[in-house]
Amino acid sequence: MKIDGRCHCGYITYAAEVDPEKVVICHCADCQILSGSAFRTVAFTRENTFKLLSGELKIYIKTGESGTKRPQAFCPECGTPIYSGTVGEGPKVHVIGVGTARQRDQLVPKAQLWFRSSQRWLADQLLGRNGRAELARPRSDRCC
Repeated sequence: MKIDGRCHCGYITYAAEVDPEKVVICHCADCQILSGSAFRTVAFTRENTFKLLSGELKIYIKTGESGTKRPQAFCPECGTPIYSGTVGEGPKVHVIGVGTARQRDQLVPKAQLWFRSSQRWLADQLLGRNGRAELARPRSDRCC
């Protein structure tokens, strides 16, 4: 699936090809911190299909507990995280933040990772008395 997206301020724009069957929610502590939320929803690009159309990304190299280094690419103007990736030579697969894609409503998560690290309140808040999701619908797609 071809997607395109941008950062919040519009300085960064991109195009990519993702597999809509490989969209996941990650609950690990790093994703919570890097997203500023309780989890991060991501889509995996196909090798070498990510194309930066405008702007220049700032890269931060995060070192995980395992010692693995993962570049985190974000907009230097507004700070929007765009993708994480791998270091080294060879073809690259970027893990794109779904919220930056214009087609985000079509990128439905198929799996959840590191669920044991999820915030305890997440299941309690999202499940209503009948065990079904009861989420308030906003009047706008922007909160602030």
